[in-house]
Amino acid sequence: MTSTNSASGPLAGVRVIDMATVVMGPYAAQILGDLGADVIKIESPKDTARYGTLHRTPGMTPLSLNVNRNKRSVRLNLKDDADRAEALKLIGTADILITNMRIGALRRLGMDYESLAAANPKLIYAHAQGFRPDSDRADLAAYDETVQAASGLLDLAQRAGDIGQPVVLPSIFADKVAALTIAYSALAALVHQRATGQGQLVEVPMADTLLAFNLVEHLQGRLYEPPMGPTGFALSMNKGHRARPTKDGLAMIIPYSPQNFRDLFCAAGRPDLAEDPRLAGEFVDSRRDGEALAELIESVTPNLTTAEWIEVCSKHSIPVGPVLKLDEAADDPYVRDGHLLDVAEHPSEGSYRVVGVPMRFSATPAAVRRHAPLPGQHTEEVLAELRRGE
Repeated sequence: MTSTNSASGPLAGVRVIDMATVVMGPYAAQILGDLGADVIKIESPKDTARYGTLHRTPGMTPLSLNVNRNKRSVRLNLKDDADRAEALKLIGTADILITNMRIGALRRLGMDYESLAAANPKLIYAHAQGFRPDSDRADLAAYDETVQAASGLLDLAQRAGDIGQPVVLPSIFADKVAALTIAYSALAALVHQRATGQGQLVEVPMADTLLAFNLVEHLQGRLYEPPMGPTGFALSMNKGHRARPTKDGLAMIIPYSPQNFRDLFCAAGRPDLAEDPRLAGEFVDSRRDGEALAELIESVTPNLTTAEWIEVCSKHSIPVGPVLKLDEAADDPYVRDGHLLDVAEHPSEGSYRVVGVPMRFSATPAAVRRHAPLPGQHTEEVLAELRRGE
């Protein structure tokens, strides 16, 4: 972890106001902070990311330590006139504002796009919520699980797993996909702002974002009108699309081409299976033959260890990966050598693991420059800068 708080990274000199709660908005702001932006988090007295049973100091949960890094925290009660006035001044200095507050509440506070843009025409106002603000679902409370359902993701999971009840993906998937979309959309608007001096409203509805994300490959036969087949990408929907047992564990071994299959069977000592007529063509029909071929794969993968399979698959360009157990991630050589989970010393929390910045820049390195702050830790510092006009 970089110990300095000085500006670095490709977004050095850009100011971002994080006026969002939970994960989606704060994660987007964290990404911009990792890239060098000066991110100021306006925190209300209550933020659910600050609450949880795991903490050493109240308000410093594992989630908040992750999504609030590279930020300064200013605690302001937006319902208080004096605090709201300070927040409005602070937003007046910003390039980008990220919020997931409901539009009605923003209007009542005088913090809707039209009001803020009148005072700061260069402001990029990134507003995210569950559903489009002009839809009949605009006022629905949206959480990751409900957006996974509304985007078709639960339907895909149910069909692929052949299970009775849809299962929610065990990750805050919708929030994080929307966060990535907020980040790149704000950066696109920043290019326009730098060229013209003009800001703009950027809306990122979670349901729309995740539906578009899912349909990249899963629209399939329903892309055509009239339809030529069902939705669902055959390889992903194949019930045999899973990790394979090896002699000493599990590995994700995914042969794609007929040659991949033939090489795999020969390496496992079963050249007879390489003669299977389903492997005679130019492509493997995953929709028709995927499950049957998966059974053949799993009949031979226990012949070699995971390490041996990685060596074989590397030699023959067969996609392969070991199955990482998150509890063991810090000791995994790939994770360790990439500094993806280094130990750092937090001023109030002591030793903790910092998730590394995954992207690399040759000229403007991104970095974790600041530990996540205590709630309101920088209120006086930031407001003093505001009074000095910095």
